[in-house]
Amino acid sequence: MKCPFCGHSETQVAETRVSEDGDFIRRRRQCGACDKRFTTYERPDVNLPAIVKKDGRRIEYERAKLLASMNLALRKRPVSIEQVDSAIERIEEKLLNLGLREIPSARLGELVMRELKKLDKVAYVRFASVYRSFEDIDEFKTLVDEVRR
Repeated sequence: MKCPFCGHSETQVAETRVSEDGDFIRRRRQCGACDKRFTTYERPDVNLPAIVKKDGRRIEYERAKLLASMNLALRKRPVSIEQVDSAIERIEEKLLNLGLREIPSARLGELVMRELKKLDKVAYVRFASVYRSFEDIDEFKTLVDEVRR
């Protein structure tokens, strides 16, 4: 594994941990040249379904895009990185269990909203208001009332 800091090709594993649910392995590595440490994650390589956008385009599922959109909704909210990672793992597990080659982006959005609702109500409202493209304040109010119940 190449060092992300200096590019040296020889790094050593300093520590290895298996996640609580056993879905991935976390490795702390140390560069032999610059002595800096970094973390890598080892996950099984699985084929997640392609995402079918509203306009009909098909794109590959990208974990980084999902993480970025969830982090945007969770900005300045008291939710840990571990909680977000667990939510993404649950979403990906649901996608795999569906056994589909393609999934509409709307269905993926619903899965994200379901996880955000469990994590943080404010983040859920933020994501839903953008995702559902609210046109007026009444739609927003209806969503907030739903969350309060």
